[in-house]
Amino acid sequence: MSWLIGATLFWLAAWALNVRLAASRFGATRAGRITVAALFGITLLVLWEGLVRGFAVSPIILPGPSVIGPKIASSLPILWADFVQTVIKGALTGFAIGALAAFAAAIAIDRSPFLQKGLLPIGNFVSALPIVGLAPVLVMWFGFDWQSKAAVVVVMVFFPLLVNMVAGLQATDRLHRDLMATYSATYTQRLLKLRLPAAMPFFFNGLKIAATLALIGAIVAEFFGSPIVGMGFRISTEVGKLGLDMVWATIAVAALSGSALYGLIALIESRVTFWHPSQRK
Repeated sequence: MSWLIGATLFWLAAWALNVRLAASRFGATRAGRITVAALFGITLLVLWEGLVRGFAVSPIILPGPSVIGPKIASSLPILWADFVQTVIKGALTGFAIGALAAFAAAIAIDRSPFLQKGLLPIGNFVSALPIVGLAPVLVMWFGFDWQSKAAVVVVMVFFPLLVNMVAGLQATDRLHRDLMATYSATYTQRLLKLRLPAAMPFFFNGLKIAATLALIGAIVAEFFGSPIVGMGFRISTEVGKLGLDMVWATIAVAALSGSALYGLIALIESRVTFWHPSQRK
């Protein structure tokens, strides 16, 4: 019970400190925002550990951070191999292919009313297909290695990005379009100098949504067939052996990978769309 009381007191004290930091001038700086986020994360870990120890929760049900941390440290070679197989080969490859394909398709749809009326409804239909039904089919088509996982990711990220990009290309202000018309600008000039820059906030919003979908799709696809490596394979096999510490270690690596990818996209967005009101701090 002392663990539970101590963790609760620490959580309350850290919460009060975080509130003061967030409201201070220091909280408005980049270092302050990082400090607030880090303190909040540490608070959750301490509270988690206190609840697990205070209520004597079995490690088979929910291991604490003090069990998961050493498991990560002792399983780095396995977790690294799983990371390469799932994140780098499967998720990132599919993410890049899906993003480039969606970007090109959005420009083609914007140029062709026929594609706009024909392809978007099909896209909505495909995006509504359940991943648990689509993944086994793609695994059978592309094999059990990372190529089938990349194919699942392409399908998952393509249409959300496509819809966002098409909306962005149509979001230009009428006054700006009339100004380009008075300059007798060609379609290519209007696209490069007006419409693509205006579409970038929409495209990056789609990228941030697709970043999480890519990792989820790659992991879920591995449940339906994979070589003896990968995050999805590791989770499914360790659950069968009641190795919940390894399961949570894999989940932690996946969460950190997804957060890092999201942060990288947000950083690139701040450099590309620095002119947009959402980037003004």
